Amino acid sequence: MSESKTSRKDFMNIIWGAAGLLAATELSLVGLRFLSPRSADGEFGGTFNMGDYNQIPAGSVTPVEAGRFYLVRMEDGGFLAVYRRCTHLGCAVPFDQSTRQFVCPCHGSEFMMDGDVLNQPATRPLDLFELSITDAGDIVVDTRKPIERNKISPEHLTYA
Repeated sequence: MSESKTSRKDFMNIIWGAAGLLAATELSLVGLRFLSPRSADGEFGGTFNMGDYNQIPAGSVTPVEAGRFYLVRMEDGGFLAVYRRCTHLGCAVPFDQSTRQFVCPCHGSEFMMDGDVLNQPATRPLDLFELSITDAGDIVVDTRKPIERNKISPEHLTYA
């Protein structure tokens, strides 16, 4: 009977080969994750059905935490979906009900209800998300791609 001896070099080659195979498998599985849709309806990066537009009072700001936006209905009835990310350095911007403004806690930028800059350091308005109103009267907000704007325009408002 002959005994097979594996040299230290052969043993290490087997170990490194197995480790490489394991790493390649892990990377492949991680890569496959990006082939499927990254978000679903009702999650940031997806769409949100906000219900009947008639239920949203004029002059209101409604936070939508899961979507990272505020649903704003201006006094004239126009709607905006305002991204809650500050255009200065990206901090989450809360809405202050007492001043009726968005105020960035990081560096003090202030924005009007429509997202326009009141006080710097931010130099451009808050970004928006696409908003539409269905034939049934439901407000739908698409958070897949923020709309950057350099100035406020009446064209940004959506009316029923």
